[in-house]
Amino acid sequence: MKRKLFCEISPLTYRISVEKNIFMRRLSDLFNRKVRYASDKSGEPLPIRLYSHRSLIRRRLGNVDMRLQENKAVNLSIAAPKVTGILIKPGETFSFWRLVGRDSKRRGYLEGLTIANGKTSSGTGGGMCQFTNLIHWMVLHSELTITEHHHHDGFDLFPDFGRQIPFGTGTSVMYNYLDYRVRNDTDRVYQLLASTDGEYLCGELRADKPQNFKYHIKAEDERFVREDGAVYRCGKVIRTTVDCDSENIVCTEVIRENHAMVMYDTDLIEVLEN
Repeated sequence: MKRKLFCEISPLTYRISVEKNIFMRRLSDLFNRKVRYASDKSGEPLPIRLYSHRSLIRRRLGNVDMRLQENKAVNLSIAAPKVTGILIKPGETFSFWRLVGRDSKRRGYLEGLTIANGKTSSGTGGGMCQFTNLIHWMVLHSELTITEHHHHDGFDLFPDFGRQIPFGTGTSVMYNYLDYRVRNDTDRVYQLLASTDGEYLCGELRADKPQNFKYHIKAEDERFVREDGAVYRCGKVIRTTVDCDSENIVCTEVIRENHAMVMYDTDLIEVLEN
């Protein structure tokens, strides 16, 4: 029998492990003087809109309790104003959790959907992954440098329902030690705008001047494959960089290779035998 990790022994040991990780991240950030974090905001949008996207807040995901989706709407409405308007100046790093802060009951956050170890659960502040998913998708269309990004690795938990972006471009966050961070290595100022309208989480990525490149992202070679009795979702996510002046393709790169165990009924899906 596999020996349990300390965090798996009981709810108390799990809480102790979480608090230890939070403390260690705070300590690490405190002594890392090389990073300058974005903190200035502007209520006026920067002139160039580089990319915009919106994502449906209440999605029917398998047998997930819709109450958790309603609570997620509340959580996102609390978090969005803490990010919107943030300016990411040259040399600065955007940190999601440094802006949003702790997603606690005391600050008004409700119990929402969470994902851990390939399983769905619920926890205070659930839904923040959807926020960082939105930010990440917009950042992929920019010249910003991603410095911290965590995935829900290895599992495809829900069948596609109104999917707008390729599978595998999501994020995983947990206060504060699983963060989403990007650095501005360019000579322009970027700005993130975020809001909720009751139905959608809406975002814009703006800048003070145009980018040199534009980006196209798509899924390729997507398929479901049976391996050792389990079904896996496989494929690649491709990003193509195009020069804005010449319209020539500068490069094409694989930014994600998916090999995720499917955790839902695949009877209506074409599955290839390995």
